[in-house]
Amino acid sequence: MKIRSDIMRVYQAVHTWGGICAGMLLFIGFFGGALTMFKAPLERWVSAPLLPVQQLAPAQVDKVVAGVLAAYPAAREEFTLHVARQEHTPAPVSWQAGESGHELDFGLVRWQATLGADGELAVSQEQPSLLAELIDMLHRTGGIPGTLGEEYLGIYVMGVAGVLYFLALVSGVILLLPTLVKDFFALRPGKNRKRFWLDAHNILGIASLPFHIVISLTVIVFAFHDQFYDSLRAVVYRDQPMFTPPPIHGALGDASKLLPASQLVERVQRQAPGFEVTELLYMGVDSPRPIVRAAVASPRHVVQGAETGFVILQPYTGDILSTSMLPGQGSTYSTLVAPFFALHFGSYGGNTVRWLYFVFGLAGAALFYTGNLLWVEKRRKNQLKQQPLPAQPRKTVLIGAATVGVCLGSVAGVGATLVAAKWLHAFGAHANDAYLTVYYTVFLACVAWAFLRGAARAGAELLRACALAALAIPVTSAIGAAVPALGMWAHASPATLGVDATALTMAGLFWWSAGRAARRAAHGPADSVWSHQPAQEMLAEPARKVGT
Repeated sequence: MKIRSDIMRVYQAVHTWGGICAGMLLFIGFFGGALTMFKAPLERWVSAPLLPVQQLAPAQVDKVVAGVLAAYPAAREEFTLHVARQEHTPAPVSWQAGESGHELDFGLVRWQATLGADGELAVSQEQPSLLAELIDMLHRTGGIPGTLGEEYLGIYVMGVAGVLYFLALVSGVILLLPTLVKDFFALRPGKNRKRFWLDAHNILGIASLPFHIVISLTVIVFAFHDQFYDSLRAVVYRDQPMFTPPPIHGALGDASKLLPASQLVERVQRQAPGFEVTELLYMGVDSPRPIVRAAVASPRHVVQGAETGFVILQPYTGDILSTSMLPGQGSTYSTLVAPFFALHFGSYGGNTVRWLYFVFGLAGAALFYTGNLLWVEKRRKNQLKQQPLPAQPRKTVLIGAATVGVCLGSVAGVGATLVAAKWLHAFGAHANDAYLTVYYTVFLACVAWAFLRGAARAGAELLRACALAALAIPVTSAIGAAVPALGMWAHASPATLGVDATALTMAGLFWWSAGRAARRAAHGPADSVWSHQPAQEMLAEPARKVGT
């Protein structure tokens, strides 16, 4: 296939600058997104063990609900009944106090309720770890702090990055079309390192192209969903409420008249055969519009939530109010939208798909990293035979240092924050208050180190820092198991052991990569930004105009 050279130049410019402008933010987003595939195991790893709670009969669960609503008015606004009990939710009923907006509330307090040995209501209080939520925030915002209105500023920036990302994808495919068949599976190592990185970049991009297209489009929708909904409200729904259930009359404020939870579960199961009811979220039980959002899970279905679909019920009558977020029973609009949510969250196929998305997420981060490497290599000034070593253009040096500092800094920051969660607990401090401080201290230190040392030296050094941060995760678990007097812990569940095993594997990969980067810096072309040419000399080189 032949494409005119002038058209190719336009698409190359779009691909290059779209990728460069969005690449580092998207690296953080993809790395964080890969980790969020296992939010629950991460939460368990950083959280202290919970005492086991005996399983209650349905009538006993209803007694817990009535007791909580009578004694704790805050629970009437919102509480959760955990139908499927997990390691991190041993009690049947939980609720929390704190802001319910988009931002993280590091002062969040959660209560859990069950029945004691004497048959009376037993309530305990905890401050849950928000580490997994912090990683999800980094995934959604690219690590950009601050808010704009009621939303994180970084979410809107990531929406813009998503537009650039989509343009880079389309233009990249067009650039590769003329040689797609010949070069798709080509990975040519050798002296021409630029060719090797280009081959690796193309393989990563084309092999996961459908995944990247879905992610880019859904990032845009998630970033600007309020604006999209406002447009729908103005054009389609007009005066009709989009999501608000109809009001009811009678039986308000009297929790004793709520239908038993077992009956609600039964009605949901009749409505959603083949699904497992995992929890019932009660909202506004003494308001004019009380509802229960029943979460239903099935690995065989594409669902709209991060892990589950939903059925909305009326808690006093048991009437089904909405099945728009239940696979196969929604409207035409929800049927079209649900796959986009599911494809973004990986909320289907169970652990197999979660691991696949984890790998795709890391491969996506590598795609943006190699894209920036290619930009730097393409714009370096080559040394001519028997000529002095040229000083690289300032912008090339700066992009190289920024790529190393931002990308590897985010990895090291997340690893250090994970480790700090347990060690801070050992010294009597609650980790939630320190998460942001630890992450941004490590992240900014890595960025500063990259600019101080230069891309070549910092590349190998920061990869070793990432390896040590990853290695510290299983080491911390081992210390917690060997020295329980420190006040740390080591969970023995398969999920939390998987966190340690994955971190150990990542540590090995980072250390191996650091060795490769060090050899490249020592023995690679001396005219490359990735060589050991003194960073101070390169940064002192005055900015000069170079072609793009």
